[in-house]
Amino acid sequence: MDLSVIIVSWNVKEKLRDNLRALYNSKGDFSFEVFVIDNNSSDGSVEMVKADFPQVKLIANQSNLGFARACNQGIQESSGDFVLLLNPDMKVFSDTLFLMFSWMRDKNSATVAGCHLVDSEGKTVRQVRRFPTLRDQLAIVLKLPHLFKGITKKYLYSDFDYSQDQKVDSIRGSFFMISKRSYNQINPGKLPLLDERYFIWFEEVDFCQQVYQLGGEVWYNSSARCEDYVGASFSQVKRGQTQLYFRSSMLKYFYKWRPCYEYLILWLAWLPILILSKLLCLRRSR
Repeated sequence: MDLSVIIVSWNVKEKLRDNLRALYNSKGDFSFEVFVIDNNSSDGSVEMVKADFPQVKLIANQSNLGFARACNQGIQESSGDFVLLLNPDMKVFSDTLFLMFSWMRDKNSATVAGCHLVDSEGKTVRQVRRFPTLRDQLAIVLKLPHLFKGITKKYLYSDFDYSQDQKVDSIRGSFFMISKRSYNQINPGKLPLLDERYFIWFEEVDFCQQVYQLGGEVWYNSSARCEDYVGASFSQVKRGQTQLYFRSSMLKYFYKWRPCYEYLILWLAWLPILILSKLLCLRRSR
């Protein structure tokens, strides 16, 4: 098997249906398998996959295990030389998979790669990021970009040229291709698994950081394109809960990769925001 596509889905039945239709319309001389790991959807997603796409390898979880753990379920069952983590709210073009597979097969140094993401109007989705630092994450926590628009410019890689192939720090986890061959060269005998301490957010950044620590590389490939609907699943989660997920993952990342004092500063910065959010929730419930 050349490529294993792994889709973690939660309550986006129609987007998932479009995603799978597009995948099976892919063209090119390569073989691929598709896994759908459903995180206990209540919208009939599991039944739709069973009825309309019997060729899909379906794993139906009885609870929402989060993104990283569900991805690992698929990775552990996959047989492809390459693994593509693909969000359900994505839509590949007919040549997307073959272009990415061919590019990574020839790019021996690339352990991870992403492609050119576009929105429904064909405009570039700016997805390349530099590794997080205390300065930019503290600015995000304190909402400073609303006052100082350029404060996160370096982190967001605002001047990145999406028309050129380049080695990068990290790419969006919505289209995240991993070379098992390259990963085995830098971490022999190990599967390329995500850190399951992250429920959602930062797990792909963590994996990219791990790749560089082991001596691998992360690349952006400009030749392949994929349509990105940007967060259809996560838009269903209440804002307060998304904030908790984001805080938890940010702190876990800094605890793992950055100096202890940076973790402590971020923890303290989050504290008044969480207290204020709790007070607002209590007020609204009265």
